[in-house]
Amino acid sequence: MAVRHRLVKASPHAVWAVLEDGTRYADWVVGTSSSEPVRGHWPRVGSAIGYEVRLGPVGLRNETVVRRCEPGEVLELEAKAGPLGTARIAIEVRPWGDHCLVKVDEHPLRGAGGTLHNVAVEALIQIRHRAMLARLASLCEAEAAEEEGRRPMGQVVAPQPHDGGGARA
Repeated sequence: MAVRHRLVKASPHAVWAVLEDGTRYADWVVGTSSSEPVRGHWPRVGSAIGYEVRLGPVGLRNETVVRRCEPGEVLELEAKAGPLGTARIAIEVRPWGDHCLVKVDEHPLRGAGGTLHNVAVEALIQIRHRAMLARLASLCEAEAAEEEGRRPMGQVVAPQPHDGGGARA
């Protein structure tokens, strides 16, 4: 089971805003070249995003389905990869002072991915997660900086509901 975490210098609310935007999936998920909601209202349980993985001139279409969602906190997905099978990907967003800790936990469920899962595959997933979390952090931190830049000097910002209720760690 590949588990990785990263401190993101943005509020949990800002991170969740990116996760709940189905059109931005390809912006932070490594390996995808495009994405679009195909069923339901993302990220409600049962909704799905279609995405494309490009390998040179070849493009493979697959989808990811939401299996569990606790808005602002937990998003569990089932990523379908055709003949490779499916994987469960759980993303947790936790307040951490003014920032948040994002944790990704992935493991294969069915198909060749589950059958061939070993230490080498686990290492590749860890590398992919490191890049994926870096992309997510970069997006969220850039948007947080942009939002901060638009705020008038001296303006006090009320904490978001999922920011830990204003408590500072």
